[in-house]
Amino acid sequence: MKKKKTNIKTIIRQIVREEVAMAIKEVITELKQPIESQPQSKKIVEKKSFTNNSVLNDVLNETAQDGEWKTLGGSEFTSDRMNELVGKNYGNMMNGTQPVPSSDPMSQFLNKDYSEVLEKSMEKSKNKIGR
Repeated sequence: MKKKKTNIKTIIRQIVREEVAMAIKEVITELKQPIESQPQSKKIVEKKSFTNNSVLNDVLNETAQDGEWKTLGGSEFTSDRMNELVGKNYGNMMNGTQPVPSSDPMSQFLNKDYSEVLEKSMEKSKNKIGR
């Protein structure tokens, strides 16, 4: 029985030493890192009113002030990087050498000519008013 207690004590000591050694290594690593300067005070920017919804307004103001959205994807999106947004057809579209691709339903919906529908609705509204 005494031998088991001695073995348990030895095991516990060994585990405690290992844990302390790991904790000390973490502390030393943290101490070696340069001390971060105090965070710069944020500019006080006038909040704009984008919408009547106060929560949405706060989020939009925070997003506008933060500016991270400007460099999504690694760097700022300009017309030079337009091919990344619309595919490899941007240059051809701008030169008029290739029609705008309309393979997906959403682009077909957005690019459809709705003039006939608009004319019919105008006629119906005139007929209702004229009655």
